[in-house]
Amino acid sequence: MPTQADPNCIFCKIVAGELPSSKVYEDDRVYAFLNLQQANPGHTLVIPKEHARNIFDIDEDTAADINRVAVRLARAIRAAFQPDGLNTLQNSEPAAMQSVFHYHLHLIPRYRGDDLLAFAHAPAATPDVLNGNADRIKAAL
Repeated sequence: MPTQADPNCIFCKIVAGELPSSKVYEDDRVYAFLNLQQANPGHTLVIPKEHARNIFDIDEDTAADINRVAVRLARAIRAAFQPDGLNTLQNSEPAAMQSVFHYHLHLIPRYRGDDLLAFAHAPAATPDVLNGNADRIKAAL
């Protein structure tokens, strides 16, 4: 079940403002920011503000809130970056490649010929690149 915050969770620290992020959306229950490892420009993570480890622990109302926001953000990403498509990806537990144990939904803009399989090893983007891309999505909301 979700809890207020996990003091050891990097995403809880981002929500609390203890760590920086390139925020693209925030309301009372959901927070969205650009993934540090941009598979393609605009690669966004949508998370609950309350800590839930993964899909097995998140409550359904919170999951619905996240997906409502994801639809809005997907449309904004499309307007901002004109991708050929978009993947949504949610990993739960290490066997499914979850590495941060706070529920998160990836929104990954896709282009013909890109190499999605390499996104987990993409180099970290600079803060200027992340903030510029975040501004483009916010402007499209």
